[in-house]
Amino acid sequence: MITHLSSDALVLETERLRLAPMTMADEDIARALLCDPRVMRYVTDVMTPEAVRDHMAEATRRGAGGRIGIWCAFRKDTGEKIGDGVLTPVPIDGRDTDWSQVVPDAYPADQIEVGYLLVPSAWGQGFATEICARLLQFAFEETSLSEVVATTDPDNRKSQHVLTKCGMRALGVKRAYGDDNAQWFAMTRPEWEARGTPS
Repeated sequence: MITHLSSDALVLETERLRLAPMTMADEDIARALLCDPRVMRYVTDVMTPEAVRDHMAEATRRGAGGRIGIWCAFRKDTGEKIGDGVLTPVPIDGRDTDWSQVVPDAYPADQIEVGYLLVPSAWGQGFATEICARLLQFAFEETSLSEVVATTDPDNRKSQHVLTKCGMRALGVKRAYGDDNAQWFAMTRPEWEARGTPS
């Protein structure tokens, strides 16, 4: 049986950020991310504001006692929402997360990936690294996952740099999101334990 984490336990902090489970009140940041072609360049098609509104019911789902889902990233100094971070099932043939796997009392069948999106004004300041490192820490300290993966577009060098900086290792090109050319990364629990908490 999966224990359910309290709301407070799901609020994660880094040096400069507070990560809180995404709620319906975060449609503004979801729209700022998912409707911006600059943000979505290496991810998927840009969404319309109406599609984002419809997507929020899925974006606010929590799985495995709260451990699987999307976090909204807030700057501690200003309270500004600057992006999100995810621990969600990675789709292989589909173009989007299979949200039917995100249920309260079970872990998804698919592998869990770490991911992040930032508004352009927050790029190049190390925030993606903070989000990724904190979610990896959470995954290996608060879940039973034996491995966390990540996928990027082969041309997204900046995201690949974030992943390797956080200790994830490149696995090469495999299928994900319906694309045969996704660049995969992974970190296992023994690798995490040998590394310690990323700074």
